[in-house]
Amino acid sequence: METLKNFHRTHYCGTLRPREIGQTVSVCGWVQRMRDLGGLIFIDLRDRTGILQLAFDEKTPRDMFEKAFAARSEYVLAATGVLRERSSKNPELPTGEVEVEVTELRLLAKSETPPFEILEDSGVNEMLRLKYRYLDLRRPDMQRAIALRHRIGKVARDYFDARGFYEIETPMLTKSTPEGARDYLVPSRVHPGKFYALPQSPQQYKQLLMLSGFDRYMQIVRCFRDEDLRADRQPEFTQIDLEMSFVDVDDVIEVNEGFLKRVFQEILGAEIQTPFLRMPWKEAMERFGSDKPDMRFGFELCDVTDLVKDCGFQVFAGPARSGGSVRLINVKGGASFSRKEIDSLAEFVKTYKARGLAWLKLSGGNKSSSFAKFLTPEELDRILERAGGEEGDLILVVADASNETVFSALGALRCECARRLNLLDPKEFRFLWVTEFPLLTYSEEEGRFVAEHHPFTAPMEEDLALLDTDPGKARAKAYDVVLNGTELGGGSIRIFQAELQEKMFSLLGFTKEDAKARFGHLLEAFRYGAPPHGGLAYGFDRLVMLMSGAEAIRDVIAFPKVQNASEPMTACPAPVDAKQLDELGIAVVREQE
Repeated sequence: METLKNFHRTHYCGTLRPREIGQTVSVCGWVQRMRDLGGLIFIDLRDRTGILQLAFDEKTPRDMFEKAFAARSEYVLAATGVLRERSSKNPELPTGEVEVEVTELRLLAKSETPPFEILEDSGVNEMLRLKYRYLDLRRPDMQRAIALRHRIGKVARDYFDARGFYEIETPMLTKSTPEGARDYLVPSRVHPGKFYALPQSPQQYKQLLMLSGFDRYMQIVRCFRDEDLRADRQPEFTQIDLEMSFVDVDDVIEVNEGFLKRVFQEILGAEIQTPFLRMPWKEAMERFGSDKPDMRFGFELCDVTDLVKDCGFQVFAGPARSGGSVRLINVKGGASFSRKEIDSLAEFVKTYKARGLAWLKLSGGNKSSSFAKFLTPEELDRILERAGGEEGDLILVVADASNETVFSALGALRCECARRLNLLDPKEFRFLWVTEFPLLTYSEEEGRFVAEHHPFTAPMEEDLALLDTDPGKARAKAYDVVLNGTELGGGSIRIFQAELQEKMFSLLGFTKEDAKARFGHLLEAFRYGAPPHGGLAYGFDRLVMLMSGAEAIRDVIAFPKVQNASEPMTACPAPVDAKQLDELGIAVVREQE
């Protein structure tokens, strides 16, 4: 093998154009393919910027011609030559009008035959791609996604820097919290029997930075959560994390709308209209069955509980009388769905704990339905009137004693119907702020209130009295920014008074001793003059996923984990030596084969 001694790359492969014709250029990269046409050899050389054709002919020295003939897919080459016009142009390539007449060729490394071709939009099995991720990352679409991620991060740093934010690093080894059931724990050798936790968020540290007087903080930070994976979740993920002092909700929202407008314009050339629509959590749930509704289409929920509570159809009347609800969506154009497709929608809602799906189709001047025969004509007419039913519509109804089940099932169903009707334009960006979340939720399983957001979120001022009388009704000064049905980020105005923070811990079931042991550092800090403050954290991976059009966040992360939180390439997590465990004072119960 040869080296790069006395060789200097002058250009990247994908950057050369006709304006450089006649120049001597030096390029490096991987062989995409070699074509032997007898007295002519062409090599497509690939680097992160694209592909460039290298040409070898009868004027090429014999030893160099033979070296080119021996080149195979993924060999690593360096070449020098004169850029000339291609005789056979390729309009599909940005470099398709030029080629290099090679005068020097170096073979830097050979390659075995790769387990799959390095091609755009490869249809190769994903597990195979992840096992050989370093090869998968050579594919142009993967390289574009990672480059896009870099550019979005740069825009974020530039934007927030221009607005007075300092980028400050916070610790990776932190203290586990009582809400930290999903923490990754790190044992300490120096402190036997004690553990660090990897941060799920830098929440407490960034609040302490506000108490330290830094006023505006940002960080692109790694976070960790030991939980089951989904398409938009990973056990280790990245946040664009922010905190600001002397602000209220409107201040935080204004800064972040500016960031989103800037990043979409600069990266995608998309003009985002601001201010974004704002919607209280309760309204979002009532209208869309979700706290992250997709606003690109309608199919809003319609409550017909009052219309059916006295009907003779117990599937509707039972839930209506027992404190549940009966709600529907009117799928405009849904009458085109076949009976088989409607049955598949009924199976779909069962995954959201709904017992079934009632339906009514208005097509060809006729009504076909799974439930009409159980209602009087007057009852059916009142439902259709409230639903705004007309020719071509499909009415889908879910009834349940649990309002949560009704919202969850119909919220997901409206999105599934929109997907099947091809209503989801990936180039349409509909932003929304969801505000006024519940502050607390009562957990029947734990027998106590739990924080809907986190224990440091401030209640709305007008609901402070409810903390003493009816805490479950108190609303939070919390806000999520949603794009096309995906939560991009969330945040809140924080509690900054020690007394109110202590009350919050008490409502969450902590004794004073527990609160002091867990959060004494924060409570003590509040006693030294804490400014009002608030912030927000974006899911950086989700933002890149949506902006790139990828289907899952693993497509925009260089080395992601798979469904069971393992990494096929390095085969981690993996056992460790007994000596390491002994030093940490840890005994592992081995699974029997």
